[in-house]
Amino acid sequence: MTSVGNVPTVAPCGTWKSSLSAKMLRAQTVSLQEVFLTASSIYWIEERPEDGGRCVIVERRPNGVIVDRIPAPYDASSRVHEYGGGAFTVSGETVFFCDGGDGRIYRQDPGQPPRPVTPADALTRYADLIVDTTRERLIAVREVRDANGLIEHAVVAIPIVERDPMGEILFGGHDFFMFPRLSPDGTRLAVVAWDQPHMPWDSSYLLVATLRDDGGVNALQSVAGGEQESIFQPEWSPDNQLYFVSDRTGWWNLYSWQDREVRPVTALHAEFGEAAWTFGLSTYGFVSATEILASYTFSGLARLVRINVATREMSHLACPFSTISHVKVLGDHVLMIAGADRSPKAIVSYDADHRQFAIVRTSVPLIMDEDDVSLPESLEFPTTDGTIAFGYYYAPKNRDYIAPEGESPPLVVMVHGGPTDRCEPVFQLDIQYWTTRGFAVMDVNYGGSTGYGRPYRDRLRGHWGIVDVDDAIAATIFLSRHNKADPRRAVIRGTGAGGFTALAAVAFRNTFRAATTYNAISDLAALARATHHFESHYLDGLIGPLPSHEALYQERSPVFHLDRLRAPVLAFHGLQDRVIPVSQTQALVESLTQKGLPVGTVTFAEEGHEFSHPDTMARCYEAELAFYAKVLNIRLPERVEAVSIQNCPE
Repeated sequence: MTSVGNVPTVAPCGTWKSSLSAKMLRAQTVSLQEVFLTASSIYWIEERPEDGGRCVIVERRPNGVIVDRIPAPYDASSRVHEYGGGAFTVSGETVFFCDGGDGRIYRQDPGQPPRPVTPADALTRYADLIVDTTRERLIAVREVRDANGLIEHAVVAIPIVERDPMGEILFGGHDFFMFPRLSPDGTRLAVVAWDQPHMPWDSSYLLVATLRDDGGVNALQSVAGGEQESIFQPEWSPDNQLYFVSDRTGWWNLYSWQDREVRPVTALHAEFGEAAWTFGLSTYGFVSATEILASYTFSGLARLVRINVATREMSHLACPFSTISHVKVLGDHVLMIAGADRSPKAIVSYDADHRQFAIVRTSVPLIMDEDDVSLPESLEFPTTDGTIAFGYYYAPKNRDYIAPEGESPPLVVMVHGGPTDRCEPVFQLDIQYWTTRGFAVMDVNYGGSTGYGRPYRDRLRGHWGIVDVDDAIAATIFLSRHNKADPRRAVIRGTGAGGFTALAAVAFRNTFRAATTYNAISDLAALARATHHFESHYLDGLIGPLPSHEALYQERSPVFHLDRLRAPVLAFHGLQDRVIPVSQTQALVESLTQKGLPVGTVTFAEEGHEFSHPDTMARCYEAELAFYAKVLNIRLPERVEAVSIQNCPE
């Protein structure tokens, strides 16, 4: 049933017919990943699901014409740290990019096919490319693995003209590197480095080298950083002064390094930095030698500001966006990836002189009526030990329906991955898929999430599987007390680390009626021993180091504590996942099956850690909807393809 005329139909929540099908979630949708700005053109990378997830460099030329700069089958993506980023740069009209297929660096000149800069070597990858024009070379982060699987990272110089099989090492001796930045006069090179067991948002260092005329390193010093300090995005000003972001006060703020002294530029209880999961991130740039344009996050929302670096005066700009990333600045021209509650993430240009924004490329076509869009409500709610946690609530919204009087809607609690990451209040079809059907959605920024300062991130240290679960449950209780959701019809879902939280919630607690996981973790110790190099010691901080904390790993791992579980689990996993092996889901499903507990599972042969094919996502969301309908006894108005749930009573 649907509404008659303009009168909405009264129907139970969850039974509403939506105009948004599962197949539409990825139809014509692209993932916007990186941007670059030159005096004449705008560049960005878009991942195209209809092309098998291939990443394409796109250029918008001065005349407004938009062209692909690399032909198929080239794939502009990096696999360093597995998560990649920093996959291309531009010098003049020449594009240099990393190819995700063979790991080599290529150059693409206008009108010419891509030509390799580095030799074929399956064991070598590159990221964070910058061009040293004076010395005709690229500077990049290089990842090399030997025949035994041992991995070494370095910052290297790669000649553009005469090929060098490996390139000259400029920085070495640390486990990881990021953000190589060359001063405009070419005399100094800055880089961020860190070592295991730390992650870059826990402990990292800012190193600066003086370069000889031939480009070699002459002197090296540590400028900032430490065991309890995270460094993000060093940049040189047009007059060769070094700036960077540090969380030494508990918040990621801007600093300068002048006359060998570190000086604060901002001192806000806000975040000018991000968790550096990928290369190529940026939150600020230089309008001039004396002025910075930057974005920061305050209480989870993005702000845009101009900063006079001499006086430290800040001028906030009227900004229609709630999330901003990948900020690039060249004089009065600014490029960024931004989104808002009514608009999906997009490539956005900003004229700083005239203070005008313009959408260059949107990630999602407008396929919903504005009257059907559920807007996020920012919530703060009490959780364990009197602490406050955060999240965004989306109420059911469909212009054709209203709920019966007194009915609270079923609730889908979403848990983001990472776990050092955050959810953002930006338009997402994935969320609208549920709200247009009469479900409420709660997107939780549990303790450990970024955007709320280092103390909030540190809430999760040593307490993963406890704090995150507590906060997801606290959000559910808070919503039920305010009649925003029915706690008896609450389900939880998550991807990767969020999938672990979802499993822990149903294994150790009784709040949720069902859990859905994507590429989830079920056995923490097994993950710590099998995951990729970048995260191989991540759990040292979240749980504790092995082998001394082996018992705690088992205590927190859902796969070993399923006897109390009665909530059905639906698990999806990509067989190509190199971050969380499919064995994590296989072990969970096997254990649940042996115990006669309700479980359904689907694996995808061509998918990795992040699903990219439209057919995959359509299959998953239809199955998930059917799963919740069965568990919550909801009669769907449409037929969807379900997954068989073993041992689940009718």
